[in-house]
Amino acid sequence: MTTIYDIAKKTGYSPTTVSKAFNNYSDVREKTRQDILRTAREMGYVPNAHARTLTTKKSWTIGILFVESTGVGIRHPFFSAVIESFKQVAVAKGYDLMFISKDVGGKQSGYLENCRIRGVDGVVVFLSDYVDPYFQELLDSDLPTVILDFETAQSHTVCSDNSAGALQAMEYLVSLGHRRIAHISGGMNTFPGSRRQLGYEKALEQWDLERRESYIVTGEFYTLEGGYEAMKQLLQLPEPPTAVFASGDLLALGAIMAAKDSGLNVPRDISVVGYDDIDLAKYITPALTTVRQDTALLGSQAAEVLFDTINGTLNGYKALVLPTEIIVRASCAPPPANGE
Repeated sequence: MTTIYDIAKKTGYSPTTVSKAFNNYSDVREKTRQDILRTAREMGYVPNAHARTLTTKKSWTIGILFVESTGVGIRHPFFSAVIESFKQVAVAKGYDLMFISKDVGGKQSGYLENCRIRGVDGVVVFLSDYVDPYFQELLDSDLPTVILDFETAQSHTVCSDNSAGALQAMEYLVSLGHRRIAHISGGMNTFPGSRRQLGYEKALEQWDLERRESYIVTGEFYTLEGGYEAMKQLLQLPEPPTAVFASGDLLALGAIMAAKDSGLNVPRDISVVGYDDIDLAKYITPALTTVRQDTALLGSQAAEVLFDTINGTLNGYKALVLPTEIIVRASCAPPPANGE
């Protein structure tokens, strides 16, 4: 088995320098690190995880907390894209990822106990039950955490500017001449859903649009089916909207399907705007106008913040709010002549 001493002899660097290169010490030049890593690969070196843990006092493992009863969330393109971005940074820094639950060996415990047993160095939270006392126990601990799409003073948080994104969507629809704009909400029980609905309601005030309770319909679980049923409900109103702002792209795609099944043309008869800019958005017909979240930046920023905390180079808690942008495609047009 190849050892660090074999690699040191091969490269001409000291065993200490080789060890530091493997453990990402900042006092090793990048060229030196790459020379050592390349030689290690060529020699088939496999690091001893136990020895690495003893040397660095780290497990080199990050816990992922993703709790969502329906199972929809983890399959959603937005979350999978953010997780992939987080993973890329973690792997580049030598970390493995592990999903965290309240079950250890078939016996229910708690998130914090599971993290202690697994020895994770930190936790990234994508979805959780935020009123769960076990989740609160995790936040109350000294274990480094970062949370996506949430706000709390007890942890680092990273999210898009959900309210501003909703305003961007509404501003675009108003610029086309729409006055009867409905909202398929993600629900006030989710942080992004509540912030986007608040942005929608703020836009109604800003542009002096009538607020109609019947124009706000919740799309269950951010799914195609939820968007489909919500749009069906809106189209059955005595005075249906001329445009719909959906809180997520899957909701918007479901809404477009419902409009087509009702004999309407999108965007000639009704316009639809989504939120997220998932990959599918540009390939459907019509291509979806949507609010883009930078999933790559969300994941990478969450990772950098967490690793800076683990390494002791970041004090206090960061609350990062990232900008969004409207992506104009083919799903929107001015309202029909009788719909202004």
